[in-house]
Amino acid sequence: QVQLVESGGGLVQAGGSLRLSCAASGRIFSIGFMGWYRQAPGKAHELVATISSGGTTYVADSVKDRFTISADNAKNTVQLQLTSVKPEDTAVYLCNMHIMSVNGGGTLPYWGQGTQVTVSS
Repeated sequence: QVQLVESGGGLVQAGGSLRLSCAASGRIFSIGFMGWYRQAPGKAHELVATISSGGTTYVADSVKDRFTISADNAKNTVQLQLTSVKPEDTAVYLCNMHIMSVNGGGTLPYWGQGTQVTVSS
């Protein structure tokens, strides 16, 4: 079994910073794509940032220059650094990784349980 566990969410004032982390564990053979999504109440699921196994990153325009994604491939972790946060960044942030298990079966998407980020004005 493969599990993703997120940490680092919480309450932060507008203009502040927060660091989210997601760790994968289990019978992992390889990890390709890693990413962060968010879902705010009443809004669609939104892609925030991604990073490939080779280190290529993508950051959504809505958070560009404020959020940074990074990964530690040796530790099977991905981080999202949030800076200059705004009330509209309030959402549940979800980690996603495309993982191939040692049990085979191809590369599958796995999701964390989500971590709440609340930005107060």
